[in-house]
Parts: sequence; C-alpha cells; structure tokens
Amino acid sequence: MTTNTSSLPYQQLPIIDLSAADRGPQARALLHAQLHSAAHDVGFFQLVGHGVTAAETDALLRAMRRFFALPEADRLAIDNVNSPHFRGYTRTGDEVTAGGRDWRDQLDIGAERAARTPGAGEPAYWWLQGPNQWPDALPELRVAALAWIDRLSAVSARLLRELLTAIGAPADFYEPVFGPRAHPHLKLVRYPGSAGDGGDQGVGAHKDYGFLTLLLQDQVGGLQVQREDGFFHDVPPLPGAFVVNLGELLEVATNGYLLATNHRVVSPPGATERFSVPFFYNPRLDARVEPLPFPYTSAAPGVTTDPANPLFAEYGFNELKGKLRAHPLVAARHHTELLTPA
Repeated sequence: MTTNTSSLPYQQLPIIDLSAADRGPQARALLHAQLHSAAHDVGFFQLVGHGVTAAETDALLRAMRRFFALPEADRLAIDNVNSPHFRGYTRTGDEVTAGGRDWRDQLDIGAERAARTPGAGEPAYWWLQGPNQWPDALPELRVAALAWIDRLSAVSARLLRELLTAIGAPADFYEPVFGPRAHPHLKLVRYPGSAGDGGDQGVGAHKDYGFLTLLLQDQVGGLQVQREDGFFHDVPPLPGAFVVNLGELLEVATNGYLLATNHRVVSPPGATERFSVPFFYNPRLDARVEPLPFPYTSAAPGVTTDPANPLFAEYGFNELKGKLRAHPLVAARHHTELLTPA
C-alpha cells in the first residue's frame, strides 16, 4: 500500500475555525475564503471551533474503549452478519475496501429506527433502515453513540450551510434532503496493529459517498490523503479537531468544483492500537441530489468518473452499493438477490 506514499512536505491540512462565523462580518468573510479554498483545492481540512466539548468527546471514547475491551463473545453476539441492515460488529478482516481486506474491527451504528423491508416495486435501499445492535453488558454505549450522532449532525448542518455560502450558493439549498429522515452513520473503529502477513491496509483507498465526513482520530496517526501531486500524505493528528472530508454527493452536485478525495489508513506498527470515530452526514435514503446553483459553474471541471463506482441519482442506491461491496458476509446471508453475478 505504501509504495505511492510521499515523504515530501505537506505538513498539515488546511485548518478551519468554524467559530469565526460568529465573530463578525470580517472574520466570517475570512472563514468563507478559507473554506472555499480547502473544499475546492483539497477536499479535506481540519475543523476546530466546532463547539463539541472535551467532556462530550471523552464520554464517547470511554464507552468505545469499553466496548472493544469486552470479551469477544459479547462483541460477536452483535455481529453484523445478524443484521440485514448492516448494523453491528464487524470482525477484523471481514470488511473489504478497494478489493482488499481491511485490518480493523468496528461497530456500525445509524439512526435508531424500525426496520423497513422493501415491498414489491420499492427500492432495495430501504434495507439500510433498521435498528442498531447494542451489547447488553454496556448500556452506556447506546446513550453515548446516539448523543454523538445528534451532536455531529448539528455541527455538520452548520458547516454545510457555511460551505455553501462560501461558494456563493443558497445556504439552505440542501436542507430538504436532510430533516428528520436523514440517514447518518457512525463507526467506532479499532485498528489492532499489523496484520502480521506483511500487509498494511488498515482501510483501503476510497472516497466517501455522502455529503460530509467528520472524523475523530486519536494521536497514533495512519490516515493518509491523496493530494494534488497524486501521492498519499500523512494527516498529523490535531488535538480537539475533526478531520473533515467532502463526499461524492458534493462533487456531483457541483460538477467537480468541490472535491471528494481518496484517502486510506495505514495500519499502525506492531501491536499498537489506533482508535477512530468517523461520522457520515448523509441525506435521506430517497433523496435526489439536485445540481447546486452557484457562480463558479463555469470553472467546474466535471465529475471524476470511475466505471467500477457508478453514482446514482438517489442517495440510497449509492450507500447500498457500497455496503454490499464492503460487507460480503452480510450480503451473502441476507441479500443474495442483490448481488451481481461474477
């Protein structure tokens, strides 16, 4: 994996202070200029001034570490192979990205809703709606995780409004595709160190398919972002910051003016553990994302096309495509009718 990693200097991603939006017109104008540049030129940035407190973060991280410290039998009791909605625990090596095995284990959590089994003629992506699986031995995890989803949904909504304003678009243009039926997604992830077979894929190179991702990472490092030179560069952890990246929906909505950028995680060395918490700010499953009206359309280069990764008009089809590919065991148990013959 590391053959196209560069040691040349990109010391840090752009740092965006969201609290500048509240410090008067001049500070807000500077925020918009910085946000515009980061989203157009890089597609990644570090977000500070977001208002999430250390106490809120610590509550989630304590519950997360307790989950991964549970006996394996307790974690496997909520194995995601039990869930047709792709919720629950994924064992190390059971997830696949870019055709390779990801050396991490994780807990997938979404909005807590009743299962919706698609009826005749309904889109298959309704399988993605359903209840979470929670460990009986750790009731505080449910409270902490669902509170985090609510908190980061609010931060993401505010950030999206400022981003759209920054590029001259109506701030509320996409509010109708979110609302109470939005489809947020949270992962609690542990990278357990080296796989021991010479591979170093913590998670393979990919783009996210929603609007925004806010990542809380620890101080171990390992996240790499593909920059304009084509190489993958390390993202040094910044205490208190979220690493933010734009998803494919924003690239499509702006015809490529805003960037969805490839990124990956290199496994930590030896037995070193790395913990991370990515939050995905996604719209309703049945949302159709319309082109964004903004004054830079003539400078938009077009969307990056990948025949192996087609993008659909309805968001839910994009997420379902990704889930079927990433979780082959769940797909084989619950969704064989949705798999494309080899």
